[in-house]
Amino acid sequence: MTDEKRGYEIPTEMRDFAEKSVEQARKAMDGFIGAAQRAMDTFDGSANPVQTSAVDLSRRSLALAEQNLGAAFEHAQRLVRAKDPAEAMRLQAEFVQSQFQAMQSQMREFGGLMQNAAGQAAKTAQSAAESVTPRGGKKS
Repeated sequence: MTDEKRGYEIPTEMRDFAEKSVEQARKAMDGFIGAAQRAMDTFDGSANPVQTSAVDLSRRSLALAEQNLGAAFEHAQRLVRAKDPAEAMRLQAEFVQSQFQAMQSQMREFGGLMQNAAGQAAKTAQSAAESVTPRGGKKS
């Protein structure tokens, strides 16, 4: 039994099909991301600071989603090329670890962005309240 330790092999046709499928999905997602970015551009002309903060937050969300999707597609392509289940498991473990680290970083970034947006909203609300309240806080 010389073929006993031959190992697990994915047929070339199946590997090619999987690679093409991943590439088609990536192109479709790139088109979707591009359309979403163009939609965001329509909201960019706002002079309202709260709306500007919301648009900035949305833009960053979209950029991070694009980054995460890119990492997922890259991972899928690596998995398709894995020579055996052990390599696939190693690749999966590395991907999970890197995505966990990315998620932690992204959550810290979003915390800061949300804090800035909330601060901007509070300033806007305070300015609006001050503009309708007479000086000295007395009603006339």
